[in-house]
Amino acid sequence: MSQSHLRLILNGKAAQREDVRAAVGKVRDAGHEVSVRVTWEDGDTERLTREALARAAEDGIDCLVAGGGDGTVNALVATLHAELPKDEKPPFSLAVLPLGTANDFAAGMGMNPRDLAACLKIAAEAEAKPTDIGLVNGRAFINMATGGFGAGVTTETDPRLKNTLGGAAYLFTGLNRFAELDACEGRIEGDGFSWEGPFLALAIGNGRQAGGGFQLCPDADLNDGKLDLSIIPAPQAADVPDILGRLLQGGLEGLRGAVVKKQLAELTIHADQPLQINLDGEPLHAADIEVKALQGRIDMRRP
Repeated sequence: MSQSHLRLILNGKAAQREDVRAAVGKVRDAGHEVSVRVTWEDGDTERLTREALARAAEDGIDCLVAGGGDGTVNALVATLHAELPKDEKPPFSLAVLPLGTANDFAAGMGMNPRDLAACLKIAAEAEAKPTDIGLVNGRAFINMATGGFGAGVTTETDPRLKNTLGGAAYLFTGLNRFAELDACEGRIEGDGFSWEGPFLALAIGNGRQAGGGFQLCPDADLNDGKLDLSIIPAPQAADVPDILGRLLQGGLEGLRGAVVKKQLAELTIHADQPLQINLDGEPLHAADIEVKALQGRIDMRRP
């Protein structure tokens, strides 16, 4: 087995965690090099990603690891996409050390966030596989773009609640916002597909789950060149609590035939008013939205 050089960009909130230190030590003991860069303030993930890109050859980096939650993964991937020409891949593979509250992207790939040593071993030793990313109005995401009710739940969940309840905090927030729900109205088109009407929520998945473990796009494939679209049409007002309760507790499986699903390489959304879209939890507001998949944009060491 050849030695890997991992460059770990570590979210500063996790820098003192003993399980992180133990995982790094175990991978080093297996003969791999792990150089750690810790974030301190906003913009550090992007800055350290650019630094790794500039020094990849000189430092011998063959895998860049996002050590944090889904937002850290997004910042790293989005920075690489923005810095590189469209036809050029990063000079190293990517990997994830899941240290956030929900860790939806890593968990959707089959990783266990409770076993950090195993996750970092994947980064050091797993085969690098071509991996798609998605673009929404030119902004990159790797896991999922969500809009409507679910987007509000993700961005408005109190960080203190997430620290206490973990992924269940999203469920708690959703159950306490029934009275505020308004359906969005829009038209969604792409690749011979067209749907128009009011919707409660939509998900565009490269990965499979979001919002703390909800399987919104359970059939998504990270390297098929397509994104999985799931639309939850707006129900009658009296049915909203039941619909959302089933969604939050059981994901799309709880709704079965009520969901519109399609796989698309590209799609457009035209809404009657600016729509809140979350890209791996990072918000974007727009009424006219263009979405596309970029097949094999990066190589990722993953299960």
